[in-house]
Amino acid sequence: MDILAVAAGAAHGAIALTAEGGEEGGLTINLFWVLVSAINFLLLLAIVWTFAFKPLAKTLDDRKSAIEQGLRDAEQARKDRDSAEAERVATMAEARREANEILTRAQKVAQDSRDADIAATREELERMRVRATAEIEAEKTRAIADLRGEVADLALAAAGRVVGETMSDDRQRRLVEDFLTTADISGDRSN
Repeated sequence: MDILAVAAGAAHGAIALTAEGGEEGGLTINLFWVLVSAINFLLLLAIVWTFAFKPLAKTLDDRKSAIEQGLRDAEQARKDRDSAEAERVATMAEARREANEILTRAQKVAQDSRDADIAATREELERMRVRATAEIEAEKTRAIADLRGEVADLALAAAGRVVGETMSDDRQRRLVEDFLTTADISGDRSN
């Protein structure tokens, strides 16, 4: 501030000198005023630089740093998003693969179960067929035996009428059985 007081005093002195000189009009360059104006400009520039440009530059640097950090964060977020998307796609592919494996296993188990059920049913049908065949064979044998008995009784009755005498039961039966064996009425002709 002392500089301003000195400059103001010098300015008053210069004004007084100019007034005394009696110079008339025209464009004159006063070196003193140029110097005072330059000092004032430099002083104003120093004040503005100290109180305005430095905080403004600091604010701009802080803002630039914040924007750069924001851009880095955005880039990192983009990378994270891309990696999360890739991870999601990989997880979905893995889930589909596991689902297909589970489905394949379930189908295989179902097919194995179905095959086992079919095999068990076939075995049961075969047992039933064998049992039915055995029952049919037994029934056939019993029917043939009954038929032989009836044929023997009829043959004995017929033979008794032809011969005119009664034959003993043991002898009659033996003759009829011999006849039936030689005549092959035992059921072998059915094949």
